[in-house]
Amino acid sequence: MPNRLADETSPYLLQHADNPVDWWPWSEAAFAEARERDVPVLLSVGYSSCHWCHVMAHESFEDEATAAYLNERFVAVKVDREERPDVDAVYMEAVQAATGHGGWPMTVFLTPDAEPFYFGTYFPPEPRHGSPSFREVLEGVVAAWDGRREEVAEVAAKIVRDLAGRSLAHGGDGSPGEEELAQALLGLTREYDPAHGGFGGAPKFPPSMAVEFLLRHHVRTGAEGALQMAADTCEAMARGGIYDQLGGGFARYSVDREWIVPHFEKMLYDNALLCRVYTHLWKVTGSALARRVALETADFMVRELRTPEGGFASALDADSDDGTGAHVEGAFYAWTPAQLADALGEDDAAFAARCFGVSDEGTFEHGSSVLQLPRDTGPVDADRLADVRARLLAAREERVRPGRDDKVVAAWNGLAVAALAEAGACFERPDLVERATEAADLLVRLHLDEGARLTRTSRDGRAGSNAGVLEDYADVAEGFLALASVTGEGVWLEFAGFLLDIVLDQFVAEGGALYDTAHDAEQLIRRPQDPTDSATPSGWTAAAAALLSYAAHTGSEPHRTAAEQALGVVKALGPRAPRFIGWGLAAAEALLDGPREVAVVGAAGDPAARELLRTAWLSPAPGAVVAFGPVGADEFPLLRDRTEIDGRPTAYVCRHFVCDAPTADAAALARKLTD
Repeated sequence: MPNRLADETSPYLLQHADNPVDWWPWSEAAFAEARERDVPVLLSVGYSSCHWCHVMAHESFEDEATAAYLNERFVAVKVDREERPDVDAVYMEAVQAATGHGGWPMTVFLTPDAEPFYFGTYFPPEPRHGSPSFREVLEGVVAAWDGRREEVAEVAAKIVRDLAGRSLAHGGDGSPGEEELAQALLGLTREYDPAHGGFGGAPKFPPSMAVEFLLRHHVRTGAEGALQMAADTCEAMARGGIYDQLGGGFARYSVDREWIVPHFEKMLYDNALLCRVYTHLWKVTGSALARRVALETADFMVRELRTPEGGFASALDADSDDGTGAHVEGAFYAWTPAQLADALGEDDAAFAARCFGVSDEGTFEHGSSVLQLPRDTGPVDADRLADVRARLLAAREERVRPGRDDKVVAAWNGLAVAALAEAGACFERPDLVERATEAADLLVRLHLDEGARLTRTSRDGRAGSNAGVLEDYADVAEGFLALASVTGEGVWLEFAGFLLDIVLDQFVAEGGALYDTAHDAEQLIRRPQDPTDSATPSGWTAAAAALLSYAAHTGSEPHRTAAEQALGVVKALGPRAPRFIGWGLAAAEALLDGPREVAVVGAAGDPAARELLRTAWLSPAPGAVVAFGPVGADEFPLLRDRTEIDGRPTAYVCRHFVCDAPTADAAALARKLTD
């Protein structure tokens, strides 16, 4: 019989709807039930493409005896971290403070007042490697709850006090300048892996936000070291197993420092961010590899993550059926030499093995290999390689596909809108701009209410019940601003303004700091506030970047001031922890460069106008904004009172409150955007 999760929209929660555990969704009713019964709360947080979440579910939550004990002695609450990032952030902070590490599944025991007192992540069904079994943990918590209640209350109260004392005061101390950005570059250089690209050791995550900063810093200052780190990292990832050499798109991270073996789940946010990074790398260098990877990643998102409603699904699982009924991590993506031969025949299989680094020993498990594109294979017949890739992709389509988490997350769709709009404009792919527009339409239609308040998620055309958080407002605004520049439709600028006004009204603290939840949001034991990037840009610095772009479009002083104040945290943290505040550093580069404001006046069908517009789109100037329309258009403030020179389409460039002389010459415009 299904439990209380059966009516939820989250695929992760629905995966647990038939568990014998009597799960509750996060709600006041669950905590009221715990108070009524005088029992502790088990909070279990995960997400649908999390491998170890599935393992613990199978081992413990599907076990009848464990479920019976849980149901008798606890109120069990299940949370999808992607639906409730605020709940996840608050309790993950407590887990990390108490244990020194974190991760998912996250397992936290709470009082009926939602105060945490015992923590963990994955617990095995039997004692293993020094870790107690899940049943032992449950019994220990019950013993403490029944026999040492005052001690439990003291521990919980102390944890809540400690968390409350962590509020950030950063912001409002002035935005970062040349010195702080130079120190950030030096910090990244120290952590750079010159042998394999990227930063730090294993596991190694795609450093999308840091690479964005490096590219912008190079464009603004000419620093060749910044470009070298960015370009080499992008090439190493694109050649590695973290990149799907057949279908395009990136996996979540590499388990090794060489980018060979990924953790195979594919996330929308990674691919949106990386599509944009490779597009920007192409703008700077003209790299054919960057162009190919940007387009293949865009096509992957459209082909495999697009939903029937026009949005983009959250993720593809790491695991899939290996053909025997067993769910195995990487089964969909890995190849043995024998499997290559079955798909291609002996000659082409040998060619494919050489090109993709497939060996008898294997690079993964059980003699299988993750496909790579090594540099040292010698000259390769490009046509033959393309044919082999197509045939292997067709053969792979016969395998059982990984599961898909098809909920639409507002923030991540905002990132996808920005990436697809830019890629479509740069690479002359109007179909990608259309897909971006359709996703933006869905966000307006389904996620945005009449008061410009966002809902965090939807699924199957049905909006979820959870309020948007700061990253939703910031990233959706970012997507709308990119779409406005590419389509010339001022309505997207208007929608971005609605969202950013909510940011100013609901998320800003004294001194310009930002909270992750709105002033009127559900009050948790601590109000989450984090300026550092995780897998995605922090809401704080994403909001700063979007506010800055909107101010460049409109001349709004309140929005620019808010952006500058918010970037005060980058001044404080950028020199000390540049890997973890890359998006803020990238926004600071835009601020130092202007950002440049480009207005192109001319008829849409005029070839000269299109040449000027394309020159503007292809400029790598950090954070540059573009508006275009005919003479007399008033959809964009940048177009007001702009006229053509001698009846010819004309471009205007302004920055730092000063405008250059207008030009009708595309080459002159290009110079104005690089000087």
